[in-house]
Amino acid sequence: MLIRSVSGVRGLTAGEVTPDVVRRYGGAFAARTPGDIAVGWDSRSGGDVLKDAVAAGIIEAGGRVVDVGVVPTPTVGVVVKRHALAGGVMITASHNPEEYNGLKFFSRRGVFLDSEEVARFFSAVDAAGETPVDTPRGARAPGASDVRRMDDAVGEHVALVLASPFVNASAVSAAHPRIVMDCVNAAGSVILPRLLRELGCEVVELYTDMDSGFPRGAEPTQEHLKELCRTVVAENAVAGFACDPDADRLAVVDERGVAIGEEFTLAIASRVVLKARRGPIVANMSTSRMMDDLAEEFEVPVYRTPIGEINVVAKMEEVGAVIGGEGNGGVILPDVHMGRDSATAAALIASGLSTGEPGTVSGLAARFTHYSSVKRKLRLDSVTREGIIEAMRAAFREGELDLTDGAKIAWPDRWIHARMSGTEPVVRVIAEAAREDDANGLVEEAISAITRTAGGA
Repeated sequence: MLIRSVSGVRGLTAGEVTPDVVRRYGGAFAARTPGDIAVGWDSRSGGDVLKDAVAAGIIEAGGRVVDVGVVPTPTVGVVVKRHALAGGVMITASHNPEEYNGLKFFSRRGVFLDSEEVARFFSAVDAAGETPVDTPRGARAPGASDVRRMDDAVGEHVALVLASPFVNASAVSAAHPRIVMDCVNAAGSVILPRLLRELGCEVVELYTDMDSGFPRGAEPTQEHLKELCRTVVAENAVAGFACDPDADRLAVVDERGVAIGEEFTLAIASRVVLKARRGPIVANMSTSRMMDDLAEEFEVPVYRTPIGEINVVAKMEEVGAVIGGEGNGGVILPDVHMGRDSATAAALIASGLSTGEPGTVSGLAARFTHYSSVKRKLRLDSVTREGIIEAMRAAFREGELDLTDGAKIAWPDRWIHARMSGTEPVVRVIAEAAREDDANGLVEEAISAITRTAGGA
């Protein structure tokens, strides 16, 4: 099944995401977005073929392609905005396993399409699908002027991060921290080691061979970072950083070789920013209460949005937020780019490590009230948003119910959130509580209720 949402389209490379399919999407996108369109990919197997197919669709529809090569997803957004391009397409399945691929689409503002734009675009794709792909309307062979190569898009991205007033390059250079960088053999390999070295870090590279496939699970979650944890200790490093394949998310390992959890990425980065400039902060509904604690500490408002990067971005623009993001390790800093960006997150955390006390990742994390977060994915034969809501209402009759995105139920000391994923055929269930046992109990109760109500596992 091809999964379509505000996060773009995703599916199995051997199934739904074929060159013919992505060619259609490229053509429909160019037809609605005339002009120069940036195209990049995250290095996963088969992505080069899909990149060529997307480019063919764009050219057939009368557009021109700016080929930025293997880059992180946020780099495409940076290029679109800085060069005033008509839009951008990133070939990636982000945190999905290597057998998946997909497309993310950027508007001329350098941000993802919003829900209304996505709906109109998908309607256009479906209408265009009535035309045989081997005889596209208005098709023409690519000419020399239809494709141009941008050789150092990553350099522009790095320069923007280093120029941020919240990134203290002189302090980092003076501290010269030793950091292990795990890039899962994907697009982060072209930017994160380079950025950290230019920032003044000593970098130990882990999994930066883009020809070797993913050596671990694509998501930078605790269970996938065991080798990074071992390497941090073996190399006597002050920290370990890990990203997902398209490098829009960052996870952190402390100096003891302990993966502290993705939720801390946004929290630590936000503290660095708020210490320098106070203002509104934004996070999605599944992000930790640590953001609420920060808002109280710095006396600033915090806003919550539905899941989806563009939803966070829209609210940030509306309220003039100084920082925002998602609890999956996605940091959005308007000074650099209005999108999740592991390079920005890495630079902010390196700055936090290098300025003042305590100077360790564990110390930075200890400044926050500790909450235990439990995240699970549930595959079901048949499930609907309404079924999830019904199940959650039945299972948790007390607490404050929020239906902004799926069903979230909150109490003063804990919360549980269940929703259909926009990127995988799964239900995501996330809970947070003071004690891990309590968070696990909430998740198990929610999964049991959803399975009973929505139909067998």
